[in-house]
Amino acid sequence: MRPDREAATGPPPLLVACALRIERTALRSGSAAGAPERYEVLRTGMGPRAAERAVGRALAGPALRGAAVLATGFCAGLLPGMSPGDLIVAEETRDPRGTVACAGTALLAEALARAVPGRTVHLGALTGSDHVVRGQERAELRATGAIGVDMESAATLWTAARGGPAGPGGPGADRPVAAVRVIVDAPEHELVRIGTVRGGISAFRVLRAVLPAFYDWHRSLLLPRR
Repeated sequence: MRPDREAATGPPPLLVACALRIERTALRSGSAAGAPERYEVLRTGMGPRAAERAVGRALAGPALRGAAVLATGFCAGLLPGMSPGDLIVAEETRDPRGTVACAGTALLAEALARAVPGRTVHLGALTGSDHVVRGQERAELRATGAIGVDMESAATLWTAARGGPAGPGGPGADRPVAAVRVIVDAPEHELVRIGTVRGGISAFRVLRAVLPAFYDWHRSLLLPRR
């Protein structure tokens, strides 16, 4: 067996990155049916710097050479009418360094709608923050065109897209990336603190249920591009 050759010619691994222990618990307790052969759930820790460090280390290792990267977990919704348990599929992530475009967003949104029927799936820009966003700051971020905010997605995708080779001979900018967040905090449902999960029990269940959609997204990367 020649693992280096297999890594170069086989399907790419899938790295699913989240920040919190409860997010990783949800993801690990979800269905493994249809999961890629090379698949890892990475808990990065909270905040953009922790995400950068953890994702950078993970992608530097041979086990995740060429991996597609999907950032997930909980977030704050910015639009009136959003509810805990709604989903956000990022069309792009933003932070002060710039934007990263996400791949396969329409397919991912459709797969999520199948995985959690009855839940609303929102598509739009997901912005990064280095702190929990409340009150007026939520409105200010909404005015930029963002529909959701969290502390790790933008840093995760920036690191994945810019922070090293995506595969043999390929720049990081060619790496497929995506971000899916489950809303636990919204304008009409603001949490007192991010650790409050009472209002996020439904969000936990949603996060546990969305893994098949992540696998569908990953499989779609293997299809010929037109």
